[in-house]
Amino acid sequence: MQQEWPSPAKLNLFLYITGQRTDGYHNLQTLFQFIDYCDYLNFEPRQDQVVFLKTEFNDVKHDDNLIIKAANLLINYVKRQYPNFIVPYGVTISIDKKLPMGGGLGGGSSNAATTLVALNHLWQLQLSKEQLMSIGSKIGADVPIFIFGHSAFAQGVGDDLVAIDVPEKWYLVIKPDVNIATAKIFTTPTLKRDTVTRTISELLELPFANDCENTVRELYPEIDHLISLMASQAPTRLTGTGSCIFCECDSEQHAHSLQLFLQQQYDSAAKITSFIAQGINCSPLSKTVNH
Repeated sequence: MQQEWPSPAKLNLFLYITGQRTDGYHNLQTLFQFIDYCDYLNFEPRQDQVVFLKTEFNDVKHDDNLIIKAANLLINYVKRQYPNFIVPYGVTISIDKKLPMGGGLGGGSSNAATTLVALNHLWQLQLSKEQLMSIGSKIGADVPIFIFGHSAFAQGVGDDLVAIDVPEKWYLVIKPDVNIATAKIFTTPTLKRDTVTRTISELLELPFANDCENTVRELYPEIDHLISLMASQAPTRLTGTGSCIFCECDSEQHAHSLQLFLQQQYDSAAKITSFIAQGINCSPLSKTVNH
């Protein structure tokens, strides 16, 4: 039985907002790529039918955690399909947390997606990828990409996905001591919401950008300073609505040199963390399922 499952991060290599919908959501065009930096979720069987999350993070109530929400949505979905369905066995889920919270890397959404994919496999439910993505979309707009499992061009609210291979570059990912609520950025009046809709071919020919970046830099001077600093060394952008930024590197060695440069600019009191990762087109979660 596969007990430990990867829960990878994603980067938005570009992110454009092409309009606001009547339901309050925004229409986007974005390019998702995974990186080889993951949380790991462990699923330990238990004798009852309970799904329990064992975690050291106490800032979210147990039943409000996206992992538990995902499990409950999965159970309820299967029960609607098969009214006599009984969970074959319960699980205790624990998490080895590597991804910074509130960084725009999709950590919570990825955890929910891994839960859906793992339980579908462990309980032998045989739900399709499309069914799991539909369940995941009820948790958050970023959940489907992690179930989709491949770098993708996304439109709509980010769930209309087309697989695409992009160069698997090395990145230095930096997390300043700032947490950003996505809702705050998308409700800021000055946010750019009128980027012209283009084809993926056109977008790949243009310099990549993030329409949320200017707003985030206006609201958070420390991020503005950090992007300006690192952009003097390598192409640097915000991912999602932040707060993580990423620098494109020519090689792993280049990433290490940028990390050293960053460390020389800030003392330990700044609480800026960073890690080096490689972009990957096929998600580690998909590789686990297909192993």
